[in-house]
Amino acid sequence: MARPLSDQDKRKQISVRGLAGVENVSDLKTNFNRHLHFTLVKDRNVATKRDYYFALANTQHYYEKDPKRVYYLSLEFYMGRTLQNTMVNLALENACDEATYQLGLDMEELQDIEEDAGLGNGGLGRLAACFLDSMASLGLAAYGYGIRYEFGIFNQKIVNGWQVEEADDWLRYGNPWEKARPEYMRPVHFYGRVEHTAEGVKWVDTQVVLALPYDTPVPGYRNNIVNTMRLWSAKAPCDFNLKDFNVGGYIQAVLDRNLAENISRVLYPNDNFFEGKELRLKQEYFVVAATLQDIIRRFKASKFGSTEFVRLDLSTLPDKVAIQLNDTHPAMAIPELMRILVDVEKLTWEKAWDIVVRTCAYTNHTVLPEALERWPVDLLQNLLPRHLEIIYEVNRRHLERISKLYPGDEDRLRRMSLVEEGGMKKINMAHLCIVGSHAVNGVARIHSEIIKSTVFKDFYEVDPEKFQNKTNGITPRRWLVMCNPGLAEVIAERIGEDYIRDLDQLQKLLEFVDDDTFIRDVAKVKQENKMKFAAHLEEQYKVKINPNSMFDVHVKRIHEYKRQLLNCLHIITLYNRIKKEPNKSWTPRTIMIGGKAAPGYHTAKMIIKLITAIGDVVNNDPVVGDRLKVIFLENYRVTLAEKVIPAADLSEQISTAGTEASGTGNMKFMLNGALTIGTMDGANVEMAEEAGEENLFIFGMRVEDVEAMDKKGYDALSYYNRIPELRQAMDQISGGAFSPAQPDLFKDLVNMLMHHDRFKVFADYEDYIQCQDKVSALYKNPKEWTKMVIHNIAGCGKFSSDRTISQYAREIWGMEPSLEKIAAPDDPR
Repeated sequence: MARPLSDQDKRKQISVRGLAGVENVSDLKTNFNRHLHFTLVKDRNVATKRDYYFALANTQHYYEKDPKRVYYLSLEFYMGRTLQNTMVNLALENACDEATYQLGLDMEELQDIEEDAGLGNGGLGRLAACFLDSMASLGLAAYGYGIRYEFGIFNQKIVNGWQVEEADDWLRYGNPWEKARPEYMRPVHFYGRVEHTAEGVKWVDTQVVLALPYDTPVPGYRNNIVNTMRLWSAKAPCDFNLKDFNVGGYIQAVLDRNLAENISRVLYPNDNFFEGKELRLKQEYFVVAATLQDIIRRFKASKFGSTEFVRLDLSTLPDKVAIQLNDTHPAMAIPELMRILVDVEKLTWEKAWDIVVRTCAYTNHTVLPEALERWPVDLLQNLLPRHLEIIYEVNRRHLERISKLYPGDEDRLRRMSLVEEGGMKKINMAHLCIVGSHAVNGVARIHSEIIKSTVFKDFYEVDPEKFQNKTNGITPRRWLVMCNPGLAEVIAERIGEDYIRDLDQLQKLLEFVDDDTFIRDVAKVKQENKMKFAAHLEEQYKVKINPNSMFDVHVKRIHEYKRQLLNCLHIITLYNRIKKEPNKSWTPRTIMIGGKAAPGYHTAKMIIKLITAIGDVVNNDPVVGDRLKVIFLENYRVTLAEKVIPAADLSEQISTAGTEASGTGNMKFMLNGALTIGTMDGANVEMAEEAGEENLFIFGMRVEDVEAMDKKGYDALSYYNRIPELRQAMDQISGGAFSPAQPDLFKDLVNMLMHHDRFKVFADYEDYIQCQDKVSALYKNPKEWTKMVIHNIAGCGKFSSDRTISQYAREIWGMEPSLEKIAAPDDPR
């Protein structure tokens, strides 16, 4: 029987009266904005979500204290959906569930209406999103700055086994989480020429594009703090092109406004690959120029709403501002800040340079040479002539210093120069970042050691104190509490809820590693997650899978270095073994591989086709039955990760040692109760250290082995000739067993693997297969498997982004994180 409505319930109903005529959830699709606010009604406050947030944002918490602020500059913020994460962080989940239930609506269906904010490619963009959550949860005065792409990462469709890209029109129905701030619009200049006058340097005759900011609130975890992510959108100025035209050109001039506004149109879909296009350089400078104007405006005003107190002395900038560069993409911040300080604020070069270096810090994300940004000088000369002059002067002084330290060492000067000579002169943006920053960090211990001993060795020898490590982390709010509430609850029943703020407390679970009830509870949650994901797969892809099989999951961007091909060889080997001995008791597996290939990356697209082709053969072979299934997970994205990761039994982290800087998917799987099969690469090394190497399935060459093999030469053919199962698998691929209609379909992949495989797939094949056999054997003993899972979960504390951000704050930004909770805006003062 329905209970009578309280006054509070009536107030809730008033706040949702806009829903009166809604028949079903699909009607809400186009009205998501209009109706979303009702889910965020607070018990004592029927304000909309936006009123609530901006009341919170304007608590003057930061303005009154005037703390040091950190600006996280990134070309990518891979946020995913916001609704459920907001409810978790604001402790509103139960209230909202209740409110929607009373309206006869299903909260899960409602959540499924929200589009992912896919403003990132993979790890780098998702890391930025996790960092925003941690910075707010640790009470840091932090701002994420980036671009409001009209089109995010493409949607992936699989058609006849091939990837097809579709534009991600995520703003089609509007975005209820953002608020445009036209009052903070800023001009950004391009092209033009430089004049050296008696009054100083002037950059003149430029083309102007306006940067319009959109603010998205970033709530901390239950601490009443809301930070801001500010994303810039490009707008043409009103007089764009009109002044250059007679009356007849008016229509064309208005149409040409698109050219300026194209800057924020689309995210470049490359992961770990540099594409030196002018539009991309425009994007990089656009975000930097708009953001620095904002930073300096805020620094000068400092006291909120105060007109009489204005800071004029920029020498204290590094005491109040920290700028973190997420890879080299925002590297133009260094010459741009120099330009402002020298040309506009009239500081001496020496004083300005000191400020820049003390303010900026740089995070390196990759050592792959094809990923390092090297911008052609001609492009810079045309687009940003003053910045090129500044870079040349930075380089002159830098090389002067190096030649004093190493007289006569011409080769060292060439290696360390910001300008790469040769066919086409280029600016090495990583070198610019190192010279222009007071701190340079890698993203896992092994990666930070590699950059010191290889790519940036010369720079480390000159300034060893600059180089640090900050091992990546993930937010336990999204990646446990939100996506796996069953497991979060089972943990909380044993050790309380404080671990959500302090993940190191998971170590307490070691006390329960032999507790039969706990073992049973952990296994039960995993089984429930598997059933739920199996149902999702059946609904989406019409594939029936065996929920009692091992869910073996390999999800990440498709790239040769990530070695999805090694996984393919294992699948084929397993298939051949089942066919050979169909009556043997095989451990059943469902192997799921997912990820997007950059649209121009031919090899990666062929890898997807190979995976789907293998699946077509394996899944339709009656001899195999449900003992082996291969599924390609279409359109892998944040929201799909949140579904598949809690359901995974085995996590594949199999990059060639020395190529994956850190990885963060590895940490998400570990926290959600999957076991890892992986190489000693990236953060896998530290995961093995934290959980105990005996609790991971580690295989393959170490970095030293790879280096030794590079010296002596990698001979793929010798493995092919020596290992019968490998030869059989390769012969099947090249002979058309998986492409009977087109036997030579995979000849390029075969040729690459046999003759020019930079990532040495065959060298790790044998050890990988043997390691997978150990996985299969352990899976047959559910109790021992689950005990190993518990060891892994208990070892996850280090991999919270709260720990990562606390280290950035203390060791790079000079700020102190805090778990203090401030008063809510509607609490009586």
